Amino acid sequence: MIVTIDGVAASGKSSVASGVARALGVPYVSSGLLYRTATLLGLEAGLHLSDAASLLACLEKRPLRLEALAEGNRVWLGDRELTGDLHSSRVDQGVSVVAALPEVRAWVDAQLRALPEPFVAEGRDMGTNVFPHADAKFYLTASPRVRAERRAQERPEDVPAIEAALVERDRRDTVQSAPAPDARVIDTGPLTLDGVVGTVLAALPTRRA
Repeated sequence: MIVTIDGVAASGKSSVASGVARALGVPYVSSGLLYRTATLLGLEAGLHLSDAASLLACLEKRPLRLEALAEGNRVWLGDRELTGDLHSSRVDQGVSVVAALPEVRAWVDAQLRALPEPFVAEGRDMGTNVFPHADAKFYLTASPRVRAERRAQERPEDVPAIEAALVERDRRDTVQSAPAPDARVIDTGPLTLDGVVGTVLAALPTRRA
């Protein structure tokens, strides 16, 4: 069984996917971490983030590994864990450029499709492009202000600055981020995390039991 959870930036995809995965006893997979990994490694190598060929060469020659667990995903470069470096402002600012590159998207998609089922996959286009055959699809959204307030609790930045960045991120992500025709759209603004997780679980096919 594959469950996809897509949505706009900071809509709670990772937290919801982790909660759903824990309830089901399966791993969850964060596609965004792979795009962030490509961005981080490109920045560290001094590459232009729009240079798809150089980015792809950098990725393919490195011993990268995505560790998909229900409680959270971790990314390793050999023995170095990259996870803690992936959620920074500089990665935030560059990841949309990297994620728009077809060559990098194909690389990420290949990593995801190689994973054994079952799992919960979260990202921007899991239900539309990567796993169109998924058993259940969801799309999370919320207003920019709500998302900014949530993110401000995680990072030492002011809400208006985060909100402005999210609005710009939404604009850049428009092509990649859209609900699948058969996805259930959930506005997470008025809901708690447990409320969103419960809504997803209640809508899953009965065979999940």
